[in-house]
Amino acid sequence: MIDIPEELAAAQAKYNGEAGRAFIAGLPELAAEFLDRWELTVDGGSMHGVTALVLPVVRADGTPAVLKLQLLDEESVGEPVALRVWNGDGSVRLLDRDEATGTMLLERLDPARMLSHVPDTREAVLVIARLLTHLTAAPAPPGMRRLGDIAQAMLDRTPWALEHIADPEARRLVADCAAAVREVVAEPGDRLLHWDLHYENVLASDRAPWLAIDPKPLAGDPGFDLLPALDNRYDPDEALWRFDAMTDVLALDRARARAWTLGRVLQNCLWEIEDGRPLEAEQLDIARRLRTHRS
Repeated sequence: MIDIPEELAAAQAKYNGEAGRAFIAGLPELAAEFLDRWELTVDGGSMHGVTALVLPVVRADGTPAVLKLQLLDEESVGEPVALRVWNGDGSVRLLDRDEATGTMLLERLDPARMLSHVPDTREAVLVIARLLTHLTAAPAPPGMRRLGDIAQAMLDRTPWALEHIADPEARRLVADCAAAVREVVAEPGDRLLHWDLHYENVLASDRAPWLAIDPKPLAGDPGFDLLPALDNRYDPDEALWRFDAMTDVLALDRARARAWTLGRVLQNCLWEIEDGRPLEAEQLDIARRLRTHRS
């Protein structure tokens, strides 16, 4: 028997509908299959994110690990591919995988020690920047989602979205984000991106101070990977410092990084509009500060 958190079941129903409910219903059988196949023993209570169930386990040789069970989608299907490329350099190690179900056996890190617990937000930002220097060093392998396709789809959707923004200032900010993306869309980059490197996706480890987990990888410009570290634990007075510090550590062209960061704001705003939710004030504030930032 495994514990399936109610929050995970609710998230699957919300975001994946009937497919999500079917995934939740099948989790006990799926877990039992891989516990048996990979000779694993459950070693603690269930953990979860928005879409995956994670079970702490011990392998037959006594090695601690975690079993990650998730519903395959366009974001998660590339996760084991990226982890193979990184091979533990800045990220959690992939120990085994099942391609058909997306089930993964991963190195066990310390979920009690997240980067979000570090009180110094400037140090936390620099940790993420240093991790990104490793994660974005390699070109993305063939078959990965591509930023160029995502960016063009966003631009195609922008005119419709602007019609659904009542506030004139917010509409101008979203339009400015789209204009920035138009300047760089022809050169979307080819690096392997994590896409979701916020503070709770960085855990401590015995073999390295900090390692990234839970990538939603794509091929593109590293500037598209900066926004989570700007937005999470948001501090308006620190936003531009964070941007400058990260672009310095990553040695990025600041104008291109600015454009792709505004592109990430555009992506988030489009999702909010499509789901009928108000635009997030923090996202708009980041766009307001970055659109004229030239330092």
